[in-house]
Amino acid sequence: MRAEKLSAVKGMNDVLAPESAAWEWLEAKVRGLMARYAYRNIRTPIVEPTALFVRGLGEVTDIVEKEMYSFEDRLNGEALTLRPECTAGVVRAVVEHAMLYDGGKRLYYMGPMFRHERPQRGRYRQFHQIGAEVLGFAGAEVDAELILLADALWRELGLTGIRLELNSLGQPSERLAHRAALITYLQCHAAALDADAQRRLHSNPLRILDSKNPAMTEIIDGAPRLLDYLGDASLAHFNALRAILDANEVAYSINPRLVRGMDYYNLTVFEFVTDRLGSQGTICGGGRYDYLIEQIGGKPAPAVGWALGVERVLELVREEGGAPVLLVPDMYAVIQDASAMPFAMKTIQMLRSAGLSVLMHAGSAEGMGSMKNQFKKADASGARFALVFGLDEVAQEAVTVKPMREGGGAQATHTLLNLLTWAQTLQSNA
Repeated sequence: MRAEKLSAVKGMNDVLAPESAAWEWLEAKVRGLMARYAYRNIRTPIVEPTALFVRGLGEVTDIVEKEMYSFEDRLNGEALTLRPECTAGVVRAVVEHAMLYDGGKRLYYMGPMFRHERPQRGRYRQFHQIGAEVLGFAGAEVDAELILLADALWRELGLTGIRLELNSLGQPSERLAHRAALITYLQCHAAALDADAQRRLHSNPLRILDSKNPAMTEIIDGAPRLLDYLGDASLAHFNALRAILDANEVAYSINPRLVRGMDYYNLTVFEFVTDRLGSQGTICGGGRYDYLIEQIGGKPAPAVGWALGVERVLELVREEGGAPVLLVPDMYAVIQDASAMPFAMKTIQMLRSAGLSVLMHAGSAEGMGSMKNQFKKADASGARFALVFGLDEVAQEAVTVKPMREGGGAQATHTLLNLLTWAQTLQSNA
């Protein structure tokens, strides 16, 4: 009997070639940009203690209440969770390894996250994020640096039409005063609140301001503004951030209703949004989280960061027509007979060691196949040249180089030494 065919979990998708080339292209762009800003890579486990996210994100957030993939370890009964985001894990690693003992750190990460929600456009159960975190610095200049870093990435990727929205959540004491006023206001409109808002009214009223329910827009627009409750220090921080963005000609709008989905934010919060992805318009969001390190057991230290959704960014790249050219080999090795394989493999390895990409034709149990069919495959591969290992060439320890594209020059036969010289010239002119 044939074994039952298995499929991937719904909302957890394979990334296949050639689409994976776009992922590699994006990751390479990010690595290059992070190096220019002197950010260093960090890699944390996919599985973390459930308590890390309950303590860090807040018990009444949507993520903790409804979206986490949590389970009990059968070996020791430990409560574990597939990470729904990476900031808490980065902070856990920083605390566990005392990374701030010699000063602040600038870090970045890439990897999969997991949330149990209904899959939709740009939003999956396994999704991928790229993030940047700066820990140990309290000044608005690092908030600005992170925003400038994201803004530079959009230019690197050729993306347009992305808007920056800013807000300040102030400090806990300021939020408490605003919270009391907000609850009083919302109670006066209790009959118009939807079920989600009713549930959050006393547990997390600030998140009501982030509601996407159009029936509540008028109520939300009339709610007390947190910006009006900020003290002098919080306003000074916000204005210092704005001054740096203004000096760098980064356009933004102040959105007094902007909050973030996690409880750990204070002071600066921001989002980069687009109108081209439907309701899932936020492609990058972040802000300051000065109290999270202490919540997770470390010595008090300030921090700020952002994360972007890889799937959403790549969808925008495709819409802009900026997806990278498909990766194609420099050469395709056409091998007339299996007896030529030892010499062909020696030559191919020499070229690969010189930095060239060579795709080798592979035969079957019946042999290598016809030369005509191999040349068809060489053309379909997109390679600029075919390396022909015919029996006559192999007898002379030589290779015929056949151009497959315009501008490749004339066909020529090279000895191994001449072939390497030719290949090095090709590499230097690339």
